[in-house]
Amino acid sequence: MMQVSVIIPTLNEASSIAGLIQQTRLVGDCEIIVIDGGSSDGTVERAHAADIVLSTKSGRANQQNSGAAASSGNVLLFLHADCQLQPGCFDAIAAALENPNCVGGAFRQTIDATGLRYRILEWGNSVRVKLFGWAYGDQGIFVRRETFEELGGFPDFKLMEDLFFMKCLKKTGKVTLLNHRITVSARRWQKKGIIRQTIRNWALITAAHCGINPNKLARFYPHVR
Repeated sequence: MMQVSVIIPTLNEASSIAGLIQQTRLVGDCEIIVIDGGSSDGTVERAHAADIVLSTKSGRANQQNSGAAASSGNVLLFLHADCQLQPGCFDAIAAALENPNCVGGAFRQTIDATGLRYRILEWGNSVRVKLFGWAYGDQGIFVRRETFEELGGFPDFKLMEDLFFMKCLKKTGKVTLLNHRITVSARRWQKKGIIRQTIRNWALITAAHCGINPNKLARFYPHVR
């Protein structure tokens, strides 16, 4: 039987974390783990409805690995604090994992903003997963626990830990893009601009593929909340 642990890394998400936990409960039976990276706005206190709340050093890779270590589920779902699962998401994961060759995957996105540019962005992100198997964290990465542990979790990078994890994951089996959707906040695109943000993302990815350590590239990608 599938048991899902939803792992949510946070940093100064007090305004949304309680609502996110409540909404995640409505999706279905799951274990919810919040791992805070040093918030100063009361995020930890407002996350009390989670099954487990941990505080650790900042860094999404470290936080997610710590959450996975504390979890009990045989399927791990990593959920960014500015994303929301939709009804049926757990059933969609279960259906995908009925294929023994499937080791994990991610969801299609619905960005919570109107406009053709956002629909194109959603389409492009889906194509990226279909062609390369590269899902980003804001697409709700899920993985079999045993596979996650075999890979050693997320690499200890300050940036693009999700991308490099997915590159390793796709070597172990089938990576699935689910038709079910995850709702994603548009805040970083609205603050930085869609074109500017997209160009920055691809420039950083290209630099990383050329051998530049993602930890050095992290200073070019400030957090947006």
